[in-house]
Amino acid sequence: MRAIFLPLLAALTLTGPAMAQTSAFPDNAKLLEIIKSRVDDGRATGLVLGVVEADGSTRIVAYGDAGEGASPLGPDSVFEIGSITKVFTTTVLADMVRKGEVTLDALAQAYAPTGMTLPQRDGKQITLAHLAEQNSGLPRLPLNMAPVNMNNPYADYSTDQLNAYLGSHKLRRDPGAEFEYSNLGMGVLGNILANRAGKNYETLVKERILKPLGMDSSGITLTPAMQAALAKGHGGDGSPAQNWDLPTLAGAGALRSTMTDMLKFLAANMGEPQNDLERAMRLAHQTRFRIAPNSEIGLGWITLTTKSGVHLVFHDGGTGGYGAIAGFDPARNVGLVLLGNRTGIPEDIAIHLMDPTFPLTPPPAAKPERAVITVPEKDLVSLTGVYALDAMPTFKLTVTVSNGQLNVQATGQSAFPVFAESPLKFFYKVVDAQLTFIPAADGKPAALILHQGGADQRATKVS
Repeated sequence: MRAIFLPLLAALTLTGPAMAQTSAFPDNAKLLEIIKSRVDDGRATGLVLGVVEADGSTRIVAYGDAGEGASPLGPDSVFEIGSITKVFTTTVLADMVRKGEVTLDALAQAYAPTGMTLPQRDGKQITLAHLAEQNSGLPRLPLNMAPVNMNNPYADYSTDQLNAYLGSHKLRRDPGAEFEYSNLGMGVLGNILANRAGKNYETLVKERILKPLGMDSSGITLTPAMQAALAKGHGGDGSPAQNWDLPTLAGAGALRSTMTDMLKFLAANMGEPQNDLERAMRLAHQTRFRIAPNSEIGLGWITLTTKSGVHLVFHDGGTGGYGAIAGFDPARNVGLVLLGNRTGIPEDIAIHLMDPTFPLTPPPAAKPERAVITVPEKDLVSLTGVYALDAMPTFKLTVTVSNGQLNVQATGQSAFPVFAESPLKFFYKVVDAQLTFIPAADGKPAALILHQGGADQRATKVS
């Protein structure tokens, strides 16, 4: 069922010193207008935006629907922050480096837990720096993931499965040779650092970062207070989504937090460092590897240079029901955090606020209504099965039929209906995407083509 958008609250708060007369950001009314328009045009369910000015003052605006039964959105609403967790993992790494517990060039295998054997290539081994720089050679996801619950895809992935995959995986390139964003690699780094410290990942992050910064409403485990403040997640179509759990790859994306806490984390990453933790954070910012003409990566943190020359140090994150981004401009000492309770990351808002020459993405133009035809159920049944994306086999599309309706569930997402415009061509109504089915022929298995965002991606039927 599609969620009903209820703009229940427009929360405005000011903390820290009085707001500076010269601000890097628009006033609260304009900030609220920006996030309100994104909710009202149906592209977001609820958003909380926080900014940090050069003088240390912070402002927070919130707008939208926190979900059925949830408290109204505000500074202390709890969100999944997804891959922003990665810069907490790399901050722990930097802290360990500064304290002499590890070195960046140390072989990751030296600190690996019992049973974990990292792959190598032609004698070249993965270092801790490779894992943090996202150039270890490990793929985005382990190919032996087979979620029982596609709406919580990491939940049942076990340590035994991880170790089995790492022990048999053949690297396609040398460690350090090429950037490839890897949830697997960062999850492995979290496990290795926890093993080096002799405690679990959540305890490690709490001791090294959350407690020193007073981030009392952040963590992986939802305390009763966090559960009460949880903004309910929503899928891409606005329907309620299940929370994600990442017990084995926690370092890649398991943390939950609030705007109040995330602004504490952001502020600690800005300005002149005042203590050892903040000095470790500055180490993590330092760029180490170019990933594109306009961007470099440090230890987890990505530095983007916009066309007008603004340097944005940032990381974003998304889960099945949430999207988030945190970033700052070290030259101006200003930054922001944006948290949302719908899958998808509103990066354009964050970049626009940091660099007003970067345009906001307009709402999608209304498309002509597609004509729906009726396809006999026996023909629909012939299309059912599991299709694995050729470019990323761990991403699967599971096609089923229920009461004459073809449904498709992508890895980590809810199942959505697709509608026929010909016997082999179907389209989604919840997103601008289409499917073309290709029957098995000439000894080749059946396949489908996913048409989305101007790209055509082939998926081969595997079962």
